[in-house]
Amino acid sequence: MTRFAKFITLAAFGLTLAACDVAYPVTVIGDNGMTFRGSATNTFLEGGSFHATNGKSVCMGQYQQYKDITTVSFPVTCNNGLTGVGTAYFQSAQSGSGFVTMSDGSRWQFLFGKGATRI
Repeated sequence: MTRFAKFITLAAFGLTLAACDVAYPVTVIGDNGMTFRGSATNTFLEGGSFHATNGKSVCMGQYQQYKDITTVSFPVTCNNGLTGVGTAYFQSAQSGSGFVTMSDGSRWQFLFGKGATRI
């Protein structure tokens, strides 16, 4: 394989990774035990978005994730009027945990990735 062919192959592989979206489950548990379930989508080295519902309310947000950053903070907005600020701790690119402090003073915990399906 020529150097040019190797370069083209590596460039195509890099572009494929850059455009790769990965989805994983999310489970959120509020102070009162209310459970929200949903998913998050992560785009390689760009960040992503999430949404979760308890059947009545839907909460969502977007986050930025950079290379080698294992903790991110992000805003949360719910259709019931609540807002909050979350902090996620990535154990890997597709799993971790964290908490959200809501505008009503409650503190919600969440898991994302395979562990979220076990709750």
